[in-house]
Amino acid sequence: MDIYVQTASPIVEEVLKGYNGTIFAYGQTGTGKTYTMAGSNSAPELRGIIPNSFAHIFSHIAKAKEDEKFLVCVTYLEIYNEEVRDLLGNNPHQSLEVKERPDIGVFVKDLTGYVVHNADELEKIMAVGNKNRHIGETAMNIESSRSHAIFSITVESSKRGADNKMHVKMGKLHLVDLAGSERQSKTQATGTRLKEATKINQSLSVLGNVISALVDGKSTHIPYRNSKLTRLLQDSLGGNSKTVMIATIGPADTNYVETISTLRYANRAKNIENKTHVNSEPGDALLTRCRGRIRRRRTLRRDGYIAH
Repeated sequence: MDIYVQTASPIVEEVLKGYNGTIFAYGQTGTGKTYTMAGSNSAPELRGIIPNSFAHIFSHIAKAKEDEKFLVCVTYLEIYNEEVRDLLGNNPHQSLEVKERPDIGVFVKDLTGYVVHNADELEKIMAVGNKNRHIGETAMNIESSRSHAIFSITVESSKRGADNKMHVKMGKLHLVDLAGSERQSKTQATGTRLKEATKINQSLSVLGNVISALVDGKSTHIPYRNSKLTRLLQDSLGGNSKTVMIATIGPADTNYVETISTLRYANRAKNIENKTHVNSEPGDALLTRCRGRIRRRRTLRRDGYIAH
């Protein structure tokens, strides 16, 4: 809970004001990234950043004035072996395309989104996605994440202004659970696990290159396109997002090299300067998107994932 209050809560507050926000954990495999993000349901104080974010958002909505309306939509994807997969879709093994448009930036074509009304629905939807995520056992971690996962929450608020027009703000929160960096000599990975580890390490290496290029200031080219991960986090790294990186490290002296690497990674990342602004748009644009999301919500309800 202390980690949430100190690091994540300020980001969620900004998202509720219409800014974009990103929270991600980075570190060696087995150092607690997934636990930091998800936590445990055994006690309230052990809940992670993601469930606390859910509660935070809907607590804010419950306290809002009656003339302010909210719409909350979620998506959940994983990057597995450099393929983007929809964890909430009908076919979670299908590879989706990453696209870019001048008006909305980078997006995933045909990614499923659902409208939700409370924190319980959010948690149920996330549980559906978690069942589809790639998890595997290595010598260092019995439940090792074999993919990067991005759970995105879009919070749209609308309020009629003094000009009698609807004013819409839209904040997007990316909650990122990165797969851990791995050394084959420690994980003893072979076959499929080794291939997964190679792809994980490659994407994390590109992430490091992007961070270095942004901090360097002299680079005219930022290699976002060299990895699906950095492409999707393009706004989070040097763009329109308020971003927090949580570095996780292991206490064992055998992890010395990985610990130093993680701390250097974090030291570079903290020097990135993003350029943020409130996202606003006409009220009719919100309505158009809503219709599609409500249809998708009905599908999820029909399949029994959320309550009537």
